[in-house]
Amino acid sequence: MYELRSRPELDSPVLVMAPEGWIDAGLGGAGAVGAMLAALETEVVASFDVDRLLDHRSRRPMSHMLDGVYTDLVWPSLELLAAHDAEGNAMLILAGPEPDHEWRAYAEAIGELAEMFGVRLAVGLGAFPAGVPHTRTSRLAATATNAELANKLGVVSGEVQVPAGVVAAIERRLHQLDIATIAIWARVPHYAAAMPYPPASLQLLDGLATVAGIQVASPELSEAAAATRAHLDEVTTNSIQHAALVRQLEAQIDADPAEGGDPESAGQAEATEAGWGILPTGDELAAEVERFLKGEQN
Repeated sequence: MYELRSRPELDSPVLVMAPEGWIDAGLGGAGAVGAMLAALETEVVASFDVDRLLDHRSRRPMSHMLDGVYTDLVWPSLELLAAHDAEGNAMLILAGPEPDHEWRAYAEAIGELAEMFGVRLAVGLGAFPAGVPHTRTSRLAATATNAELANKLGVVSGEVQVPAGVVAAIERRLHQLDIATIAIWARVPHYAAAMPYPPASLQLLDGLATVAGIQVASPELSEAAAATRAHLDEVTTNSIQHAALVRQLEAQIDADPAEGGDPESAGQAEATEAGWGILPTGDELAAEVERFLKGEQN
């Protein structure tokens, strides 16, 4: 299942996971892990058998050609990397796509490696679309193997059944090994969920610091988050309808930060009476944001 490449001495590391293909609106988790890999010095400790775990027809290797001559074939990789933050806190970062096959065996392998390196806590990073505005910092949500850990960030109350990702299988295996696990979720404005949303990545890094003590600074990510906010500000202020939608989402958050409400119907009658007309749906606003960003790139 994997090849052990090195075995560095790590003092009670934290395992960080945000596999490509997991629930990740706005690439929140992917952006957070990308910032970590860019900011930290890493060492590969294990590489997984991608022929066994991945469907290469859905994640094809990349052929490199120069003047009609094949020069390289780059295969997707799935690796476990060791790193330390600026304070010397040890971590293991699971980098690469979510496996297509053998989830149980993969979870067993992650459990074996977690025990080998003495992992004290495993943290998953993800994001989901919600009725929140880009002008507010929404509250993180958490799912965990115990209530005390989950309540460090807050939970989505009630009973929920959703299709599981491989992180859920890993969490169950680690729980059997008495290793605590938590998944941190950022809420991404529903109208920005289909494009990179760096503010969510930045917020996930803050959540990682809260629950695990891991500190990762990324000025580039902070700059990207500020630029995204400025783009969305410009899009929404140029439209009365879009501005009205954002204001109503702001009002919902300000009234009850734990609830996003229904962005499609909230305040519809009030908006019509005010002369704004029918508020745009999230899809309509997302399409306009995408057109705006394409224009910025051209």
